[in-house]
Amino acid sequence: MKKTFLLLLFLFSFTFSFAQKWLTDLEQAKKIAAQENKKIIMVFMGSDWCPPCKRLNSNILNSKEFKAHADRNYVMVKVDFPKKEANQLSENQVAYNQILTKKYNPSRKLPRIIVMDKEAEVLGIAGYKRMKPMQYIKLLSSFQG
Repeated sequence: MKKTFLLLLFLFSFTFSFAQKWLTDLEQAKKIAAQENKKIIMVFMGSDWCPPCKRLNSNILNSKEFKAHADRNYVMVKVDFPKKEANQLSENQVAYNQILTKKYNPSRKLPRIIVMDKEAEVLGIAGYKRMKPMQYIKLLSSFQG
C-alpha cells in the first residue's frame, strides 16, 4: 500500500512539474513578480482561432524548455480573446482584457508577447517567430530592465 501511494504521488508530481501557471490579472502578477523577483510576460492571443497564436502555444509556450524557464524567471499573464462558445470568458474578464489591450496592445496584433519588469514597465515586445524554444527564450531574455 505504501509503495502504491508513493508511486501515485511521484506520478502526480511529475505530471504537474511542467504545468504552467497562467494568471489573468496583471495586478496579481505584479504582486507575485515583486515577491519572487521575477519579470512578467503578458501574452495577447486568440487561443482557439488565431493560427499564429496556436503555433506559439504548441511550438514555444507549451514546450518543456519554455515552461521550465518561465517557471524560474517569469510570472505569466494570458490576455485571451477566444471565439468558440465553449471557451468564452466572463464579461468581467473580457472587459479587463480590453483595458489591457488598450494600454499594452493598441494595435491589437496577435499574438503579442510583452516582457515587463515587476512594476509592469514594458521591456520588450515580440510576436510569433519560427524558432526553437531555446532561441525564443534567448530572444525574450534579451529584453533587460
